[in-house]
Amino acid sequence: MSEITGAQLDEWQKAVGREMVEEQIIDPLSLLRYARAIGLARADADVPLAHWAFFLPCPTDDKIGPDGHPKRGNFLPAITLPRRMFATASMDFGGPVKLGVPGKLTSQVAEVTHKSGRSGDLIFVDVDRTLQQSGSVRVRERQTYVYRDWGDPVPMPHSAPSEPQGEKWEPDEVNLFRFSAATFNGHRIHYDLPYTTGVEGYPALIVHGPFTAARLAGLAMRGGTLSAFSFRALAPLFLGQPIYLRQTSDTACEAVRADGVTAMTAEFKYR
Repeated sequence: MSEITGAQLDEWQKAVGREMVEEQIIDPLSLLRYARAIGLARADADVPLAHWAFFLPCPTDDKIGPDGHPKRGNFLPAITLPRRMFATASMDFGGPVKLGVPGKLTSQVAEVTHKSGRSGDLIFVDVDRTLQQSGSVRVRERQTYVYRDWGDPVPMPHSAPSEPQGEKWEPDEVNLFRFSAATFNGHRIHYDLPYTTGVEGYPALIVHGPFTAARLAGLAMRGGTLSAFSFRALAPLFLGQPIYLRQTSDTACEAVRADGVTAMTAEFKYR
């Protein structure tokens, strides 16, 4: 039975249409930090999901929530469910970002929906983002965040009897810290182990969904220049266990945990 009232949902849905416009120079140093954080030596316009290096949230200390995210109720609705995750994103690329050129990012809350399932109440918030430079659209993106209640403690997955196929990726604590720093992501589940285990109930630090998505996009980009890319997070990835990245078709790839569970799927198109 849902614990979300109609009045609560109505209040949260008032955020639909809320808009935020940000401007900044698309600078090479920010891109270099992001590129190095995802494991690349180069830092050019072909860096996977390069637009994520820019327009980063910069709340003051008094505007940071207990989980390390910006407090809710400013741009995003003040949803009371405690746990927030980056669930999906889909993006279309109009062309590479241009370094040294001003950019404008327009973000708008597109939809707030409620679903109730076996894990309880879920609130989905869709945000549309458009990045423009010199009057041309470089990226159109829809990001979806999901909010849920605290769940039961999550056990560490057991490795499968046979190793999954794919490129083995084993990020460590420094990799997670560098990605958090390069994207100014304060979410504590990526660096604060006592919080992660004691409050959120996970067995280990969590590998960022966007970090994994960037690695999958890099895998896809070996076949050509992307015109579109989307991903869906299905299960958490834990520090200390290998991750296997593999292409499953001409237009799809996935990240698989050590226990054989698919943690993220991605689809893409080439120009």
